[in-house]
Amino acid sequence: MHLPRIFLSKASLLWIVIIAVLCAIAGELKFYPFSTTTLRFGLGSIMFFLCILIKPTPILVAGFVTGVSTILFRMGLDYFTHASSVWASFLSHLPSAAFYILFSICLHFLKIEKNREKPLKLGILVALSEVSSNITEQLVRFFIQTHTFLTIFDLLIFFVVAFLRSFFVVGIYSSILIAEQKKRVREMLNIGSDLYVETLYLKKSMNHIEAITANGFDLYRQLTTQGLRHEGLQALHIAQEIHEVKKDSQRIYAGISKIVGEKNFGTFYLSELLHYIEDGNQKYSASLGKDIEFDIKYDDDFQTNEHISLLALLNNLTANAIEASTEHGTISIEVQHRDNNTTFIVLDNGQGIPQEEQSIIFEPGYTTKYSAEGVAATGIGLSHVATLVAKLNGTISVQSTFGTTIFTVHIPTKAIHLGVSALEDLK
Repeated sequence: MHLPRIFLSKASLLWIVIIAVLCAIAGELKFYPFSTTTLRFGLGSIMFFLCILIKPTPILVAGFVTGVSTILFRMGLDYFTHASSVWASFLSHLPSAAFYILFSICLHFLKIEKNREKPLKLGILVALSEVSSNITEQLVRFFIQTHTFLTIFDLLIFFVVAFLRSFFVVGIYSSILIAEQKKRVREMLNIGSDLYVETLYLKKSMNHIEAITANGFDLYRQLTTQGLRHEGLQALHIAQEIHEVKKDSQRIYAGISKIVGEKNFGTFYLSELLHYIEDGNQKYSASLGKDIEFDIKYDDDFQTNEHISLLALLNNLTANAIEASTEHGTISIEVQHRDNNTTFIVLDNGQGIPQEEQSIIFEPGYTTKYSAEGVAATGIGLSHVATLVAKLNGTISVQSTFGTTIFTVHIPTKAIHLGVSALEDLK
């Protein structure tokens, strides 16, 4: 048996006090199911159970403090309303303290924290704990106040109310848990898409490094053949150092590729990805001090296992549109399904791209973005987008005039639409 720690942190003590106060107040929202007793059904136990689930808590200590606080709170109310004497008030509310103490003991020994993600089991265990605690409370009332004990019908009410309250709390907690899980998935998806883009850039750099290494070895042979041994050795040394850089890059590439491959989270619906893109870029636009209105449209909500690629390219195009927009702008993202192609259209009402530059914007090094000091950005964003689209066997084009820029991406539906390829094979 594990005894609770005697010494608690200030944060834990504060949380226990908060639980006690909330339960004492919530317990006053009540109804009396039995005319022969002062037993009440309030929201106190619901509040106690929910607080225990939300944050790790020393349950036994919390139950004891809550029980004592409930007695003192209700005695205070009786005192100010002159409802009864102090001793009579104490005896009247002592059973409620017994309920919280026994309820916390049950929750502690049933180790409910290990069943947080098993809602059915959690609800049943807590309901049974509450029934046991309610029966104990009624027993205390029976011996202290000599009221008539419960009938079978009364016990049935105990079970019904206990199960309703327990699963009500489990439902609320599950909703909170699902919301948090979705938030973490969205964050990991964004990280995964960023890493995926970096792997493409790293792989491209590795190909360049390989070509430079080969040129270095060729230079070594030429210099050696010409009798320039010292210069040849220098060229060989440089080629070897570049080769070491390539090996380091390969190790990094393998590690990042493994992470991206493992953290793909299965399949996603298009609507989910568009929601993540809108939400993330809404925050990005706010961080730039811009008020951007997003207009999201799609005519077919399908599942895809290419969510990393789609998220990466659409995030990049949307972020570029935000950067090109004025303080108050509009960005439209539309997805159309036509024949065997799925088309993604990203439109913004920003400053536009000059006609003479539209043919080179997907080339590495192109940029229209400069810092306050006049330093150009790296210009690898749109070249990455073009690479992503090419890997999906698609095409990308741009149309731009002052005040309107439209990027259009055509991707074969079978490359991104889960199940389409198999259906086509059956035709």
